[in-house]
Amino acid sequence: MTKVIFITGASTGLGRATAKLFADKGWKVIATMRNPEKETELTLIDNIVLLPLDVTNVDQIKTTTQKAISLANIDVVFNNAGYGLAGPFEGATEEQIVKEIDTNLLGVMRVTQAFIPYFREKKGGLFITTTSVGGLLALPFNSVYHATKWALEGWSESLAFELKQFGIGIKTVSPGGIRTDFVSRSLVLTQHPAYDQQMTQVMAKFMEPERAQSYSSAEQIADVVYEAATDGKTKLRYLAGADAQAMYARRLEIGAEESSKEIEQLFYGS
Repeated sequence: MTKVIFITGASTGLGRATAKLFADKGWKVIATMRNPEKETELTLIDNIVLLPLDVTNVDQIKTTTQKAISLANIDVVFNNAGYGLAGPFEGATEEQIVKEIDTNLLGVMRVTQAFIPYFREKKGGLFITTTSVGGLLALPFNSVYHATKWALEGWSESLAFELKQFGIGIKTVSPGGIRTDFVSRSLVLTQHPAYDQQMTQVMAKFMEPERAQSYSSAEQIADVVYEAATDGKTKLRYLAGADAQAMYARRLEIGAEESSKEIEQLFYGS
């Protein structure tokens, strides 16, 4: 029987790469995005169906979930929609903070909650959520983004306990850097003049060409999503990408406090 995956945030980057990979592997893919009418590539793939979904729109989540369930016997829900908010927290507006949490955290929660009754009734299913290595450690000037990703990690770990009895799995995929247009497309910057010098210094470090060399392609991270969906393991976290694996291994090796000191030294020097 053909397996089916439901994907949020499938218009670009990791979501798009995952949709194409699963379709290539013979899965039926229900790919959702805010503006499916603008999509030109995924519409050409036979086993991909496009549906509209803005994860901050509660009513649309309900209608799209019901539509998806009516179209296919869904096996996996991949919560991938999200974006970055970077810059000084003092300069973040109320609108910026609320929108980041509404999309990255509450959006995942809403979509998951919409599908739980369906998976519970069929006594099986799997939720995979894109978090980040930034849900396991923190870097400068990403505080609100980290707040959403750390929250997703804790929420996922707790939710796994209560859903296990119904045969429902919970997994997270935590990428490091991905070579996409994330910075130009999915990154919002806050501003405050008191932090301009620090921000310039930190952003220069983030943008170093050598740093990007350790990043993964969206296709490589999609491979990890496929592994999580198909390996049959009761495993919560999948570190995705050599940089993410190295950073988290180092944190576990030396402990959280020393890890933070190393990160401070990396970005700010002595």
